[in-house]
Amino acid sequence: MNSALLGALAAESASTRLKAALAAGTHPEPGFVDALVARCAVEPDFFVRDMLTWALTRLPSQVTVPKLLVELRCERAQARSQALHSLSKIGDRSAWPAITRSLLRDADDEVARAAWRAAVVLVPEGEREALAAELGAQLGRGDREVRLSLCRALAALGDVVEPVLRAALTHHDPEVRAHASATERLLRDPDAGIDLPVFAADQDRQDGSRADR
Repeated sequence: MNSALLGALAAESASTRLKAALAAGTHPEPGFVDALVARCAVEPDFFVRDMLTWALTRLPSQVTVPKLLVELRCERAQARSQALHSLSKIGDRSAWPAITRSLLRDADDEVARAAWRAAVVLVPEGEREALAAELGAQLGRGDREVRLSLCRALAALGDVVEPVLRAALTHHDPEVRAHASATERLLRDPDAGIDLPVFAADQDRQDGSRADR
């Protein structure tokens, strides 16, 4: 790999790193892959990370995918989340077996969100119902951004999620019911958007707490 480009990927200036990632994607060479993948794991700037992923998509999948699959076993959460993000953009379905239950339920929300996005892109037709059930089991998880991500992932699976949502609408946890309701609305009308209904249960709890004071 060009030594100047390698150095620029680790430069102090985010602008320099961004230009280096752009250059790597504009003139893709298989020799870039190790440095690009390694930088994804530690890059602090969102825009640079996105450009690094773009550069990886410009390389042959038979070169990038094996390297990214190794990253899924890394202890560093960002390495896992960025590898998943890149796999979702590359779209090579041979990576599907690596989207494990442990990644879909990763304790780190960013890793889990990236796994959900990758899963709905890579899932084979015969595995869609099982994936819907796995994702549905996490309804009610996390903060607003996490819940929005799960809504979108479930809705992207289409009609196979309907039985999962119907069951969740009768769940004993109001958080799960509210989240399922918002997802059902998105499934019916993708343009409707997702807003406060996901957090109706949160608001009810806060109102109740104030009433008890």
